[in-house]
Amino acid sequence: MRVELNGRTIETGANTLAELLQEQQIDPRTVATALNGEFVPRSCYASQQLEAGNQLEILSPMQGG
Repeated sequence: MRVELNGRTIETGANTLAELLQEQQIDPRTVATALNGEFVPRSCYASQQLEAGNQLEILSPMQGG
């Protein structure tokens, strides 16, 4: 299925957000995510189902000042 990840369309076989993160080799402990503009708590990654056309933002915290 196709989803939008950080502004680019990708093809994925993942059914859940946790599977997508693993597929994209992203450590779920180091990111914050939003699905269709709504924050997704880390505790929900494994149960958060994905659908074609979903828009995902995956952000890493930045340090500095």
